[in-house]
Amino acid sequence: MQQDTICAIATAQGGAIGVIRVSGPEAIEITSRIFTPMGGKPLNERQPYTLTFGKIHSAEGEIIDEVLVSVFRAPHSYTGEDSTEISCHGSSYILQQVMRRLIECGCRSALPGEYTQRAFLNGKMDLSQAEAVADLIASSSAATHRLAMSQMRGGFSQELSMLRDKLLHLTSLMELELDFSDHEELEFADRTELSQIADEIEKVISRLADSFNVGNAIKNGIPVAIIGETNAGKSTLLNALLNEEKAIVSDIHGTTRDVIEDTINLRGITFRFIDTAGIRQTTDVVESIGIERTFQKMNQADIVLWMIDSDSEVDMEALKDEILPHCEDKNLIILFNKSDKVSTERCDTLRQAFAEVNAPKLFLSAKQRQGLEELEALLIETAALPEISQNDVIVTNIRHYEALVRALESIHRVQDGLLMNLSGDFVSQDLRECLSHLAEIVGGAFDVEDVLGNIFKNFCIGK
Repeated sequence: MQQDTICAIATAQGGAIGVIRVSGPEAIEITSRIFTPMGGKPLNERQPYTLTFGKIHSAEGEIIDEVLVSVFRAPHSYTGEDSTEISCHGSSYILQQVMRRLIECGCRSALPGEYTQRAFLNGKMDLSQAEAVADLIASSSAATHRLAMSQMRGGFSQELSMLRDKLLHLTSLMELELDFSDHEELEFADRTELSQIADEIEKVISRLADSFNVGNAIKNGIPVAIIGETNAGKSTLLNALLNEEKAIVSDIHGTTRDVIEDTINLRGITFRFIDTAGIRQTTDVVESIGIERTFQKMNQADIVLWMIDSDSEVDMEALKDEILPHCEDKNLIILFNKSDKVSTERCDTLRQAFAEVNAPKLFLSAKQRQGLEELEALLIETAALPEISQNDVIVTNIRHYEALVRALESIHRVQDGLLMNLSGDFVSQDLRECLSHLAEIVGGAFDVEDVLGNIFKNFCIGK
């Protein structure tokens, strides 16, 4: 299939300009069959990285559009193949007619992701960089853009390459120890030095794996569960934060019976808000299921917003006994809603009732939009995400994280094996597994030839 020449519309519909990408061994030749330059050389004789103005014509010779065609020659293109990009007017009809002409002349329509797949297969990027392309397209904040750009530019790949070099060096030393252990005149690194190298590798893998918590929060949003008694104003708060009527608001208790989710970007940080069913004793089967889901979402959330109706006569102590055990490992924020309806004395009473709860507390009125700015600032402070630059290497992909965890387990076994002075056969096996897990991330495969090449490159034994 990689010998096919492929084409696809590369821009979204509705714009003034539409771009069609063509890639493959006959990309330039097929494009030249439907394109007539306004002067000078035909397209297949043009230099790479040039723009040519001309016309696309139908099989009958009728002009479809006046266009600009960019030429790229292998291997210096996105896919590593000969490529062209045809810039047309953005009409859907024009774009479809140009696509039709390309297919008539020998192209086929590209499959989803096929351009990036070819770039990977042609060595233009590794698998982690290819995955970053999708992240870059989907980026919705400055932080997600920076992370995707860093990964696409090879920041993560460089870290893995340095790890691979260290692991190969360590593996080579172990292999030499095994192969030449009966030659007393040859000196190799002792186990202490080997342990030091293993410790350096473990620190790097641990740092990358630990960064996933931050990376996942940046990429997918920080989950924030809005919980509390029925009719406390949870749905009103969600609507106020989103500036839209996302959730049904009613004075009737138990209106929200299922989980409602949406995201909002606050100063470059994405928060995923989860409006949950109100917590109360009920005999309604459907509402009971919603309340059970509330506690499930609390367990999944990083931040819990506990909304309390300041004017409610509910048993606060009973409510604390039910909610606080689920918040022990969470960032809890207590919100006293409808505070515009109560006296100063009532506010003081509520402060006193929750004095022993170690959590930020805020009085607000979601309906009147009072206190929302303070809440947003508190959310950003609680999230405590670091400033992200394009040079930071932070793991955002669950597949990468799982591979790093497996690599970490392998290097831990290496450390234990060196500490216990196990045979080099066992230690070498764990080293190979560590290399293999890291290779999964970039889409490569660990080969014994890598170890042999490193040995002969760095060690001269009898030539």
